[in-house]
Amino acid sequence: MQLCISQATLMSTPFAEDVNACADSGWKAVEIWLTKLEKHLETASLDSVRELFANRGIQAVAAAYQGGLLLSHGESRQAHFEHFRRRLELCEALKIPTLLLAADYLPKMDPAAWERALVSLKQAGQWAAGFGVHLALEFRGTDAFCTNLSTTAQFVEAIQEPNVGLCLDIFHYYKGPSKFQDLEAIDPRLIRHVQLCDVAGVLRELMTDSDRILPGDGEFEIQPIVQKLADTGYTGYLSLELMNPTLWSMKPTQVAELGLTALDRIRSSISHPSTKDS
Repeated sequence: MQLCISQATLMSTPFAEDVNACADSGWKAVEIWLTKLEKHLETASLDSVRELFANRGIQAVAAAYQGGLLLSHGESRQAHFEHFRRRLELCEALKIPTLLLAADYLPKMDPAAWERALVSLKQAGQWAAGFGVHLALEFRGTDAFCTNLSTTAQFVEAIQEPNVGLCLDIFHYYKGPSKFQDLEAIDPRLIRHVQLCDVAGVLRELMTDSDRILPGDGEFEIQPIVQKLADTGYTGYLSLELMNPTLWSMKPTQVAELGLTALDRIRSSISHPSTKDS
């Protein structure tokens, strides 16, 4: 497995400074926070972004995130898909292979919404394929729609678009009703991106994104999940995603260094089939 850091982990740091801090700390890959990139491009060119990545040896491996595609309708749907198209153009221009989608908020699930969302996700996947981009749908543990790993896997499988999979965010895995058995039951090829964090001393019903801390410093059982992913053949990225304002106030290189150490420790704990058989 490979490691990357989400720019959300350094949210208060400007885009270019963020990339430099990650490179200085030893990271080789980043998960782009799209609003940060778009803000940067108000005064910078795409060529300068490409040059920054090349000079610092950084690869942009995913971009987060796009919402509003699945359940919107009318003019709102048209606006969301236009925004989506512009972001696909950015991904294509910067050779970012994976765009993360957020499942839309829905107070109560119903069959009509499910069918409408299936049509929209299929269309989004076809649009993305035209730009050479893969989509990874992230479930949200607190919502009524795509609230867990199992349902989201069924949802993605139903549209039968080869460039559409799912994003496993361990925060939402623990906050919602997902179970370890879900990992055993789904087709492992559906998992296209994995985001890691931890939480300590907060009830699951009360924990929020701002409670995210470094993996290994909290109460999530991360190693068994990552081991299961390895056992099923996942070789993609483990992304550090921390939306913690306390970390945002720290020196970015310090956060990036601590994060790389934490993720590398988890990766080093994984045994591979050849190792276990020997």
